[in-house]
Amino acid sequence: MEKDARPLNKLFGNIPRDFLLFIAAVALFSFSQSVINTVFNNFLNETFSITDFQRGVLELPREMPGFLVVFFSASLFFLSSRRLAAVAFLLASLGSTLLGLHTPSYAIMLGWLFILSTGQHLFLPLNQAIGMEFARGGKAGKFLGRQVGIMNFAAIAGSFLIFLGFRFMGFTFTISYIIAAAGFLVGASFIFLMSPEDPAPLKNKILFRKEYRLFYWLNILYGTRKQLFLSFAPWVLVKIFSQPTAMVATLLTLGGVIGIGFNPVLGHAIDRLGERAILMAEAALLIFVCLGYGLAKSLFTDMIALVVACTCFILDQLLMSAGMARATYIRKIAVEPGDVSPTLSMGVSIDHLFSIAIALASGYVWLKLGYQYVFLLGAIIALANLISASFVKIPAQETPGK
Repeated sequence: MEKDARPLNKLFGNIPRDFLLFIAAVALFSFSQSVINTVFNNFLNETFSITDFQRGVLELPREMPGFLVVFFSASLFFLSSRRLAAVAFLLASLGSTLLGLHTPSYAIMLGWLFILSTGQHLFLPLNQAIGMEFARGGKAGKFLGRQVGIMNFAAIAGSFLIFLGFRFMGFTFTISYIIAAAGFLVGASFIFLMSPEDPAPLKNKILFRKEYRLFYWLNILYGTRKQLFLSFAPWVLVKIFSQPTAMVATLLTLGGVIGIGFNPVLGHAIDRLGERAILMAEAALLIFVCLGYGLAKSLFTDMIALVVACTCFILDQLLMSAGMARATYIRKIAVEPGDVSPTLSMGVSIDHLFSIAIALASGYVWLKLGYQYVFLLGAIIALANLISASFVKIPAQETPGK
């Protein structure tokens, strides 16, 4: 390994080779995800002309892999976490390729979306678990913050490329999906180049401990909150405010630019102030974000309402990074070090079980009552999150600042 590291050390000093490969891989993952997220809602609207309720129902095949991730991970117990991450990248690349090249019907598109989503969701817990392996000196939050900051920079590149492509270069949805697939594929090669750990079957089995019940509950609340942003926040911009692909790309780019500086600061704040303070602050801000989405058009002129909705979109995007606090929280309260990765996987499965339910329910609420009530529901969920986060406690020896 030392021999392989020499060329990289000449460029980056004594930074571990595996760290550089991992950062490059997650940057490409973020780039490809940004490309897909930027075009996806307009792709649905322009290609299939789906209804608001169909948009909610679509989240079932999109989010079901998130619920199944703990079972997928357990069934692939013979793979180390790094090799499993590489498989996740390959699945995402395959799904994106099929979406771009062969979507003759809505039903077939759902099948390809399931493959893409399986790869994306398999990597979610591995991203944090592998990332924290490189953290030293009790600074997991600071490290994850920098990691997410790099991912934000890559996301900017993805969304800005789509902005330029659709505005000036004649991009199509097919081109966008193929670009994303290429990013996932190159990222997989970087993961494969990392030194594999010895497979550890016991660490990859399904794990559920009563000691982690607050972590599970916080993931339930996160899943419902997250789905409102991923499914309905862009849909508000596209359907209610009639905004084109370029506007969504612009907002994602702006949020990414801010996130480059914001996420390292947030990670440092987690280490300094503790997970409880950060999770409570996130929940409090989300109450106002949800109210902004739901009430802006009723309270303000069209132009001001659009500005409020766009501001909420950016703030919502930034607050997604507070999930780092849940990852460092479980790392600090873990009964055994080997519990971290399977517990993060269990958290992803739990949050997606409820995100699927909220997607279906919210699609129905939008159809019957209007989009405003979807976000009023979100505000109630954020309030419950605020109360729940106040119960977060860290063992005395792990208290920030000690």
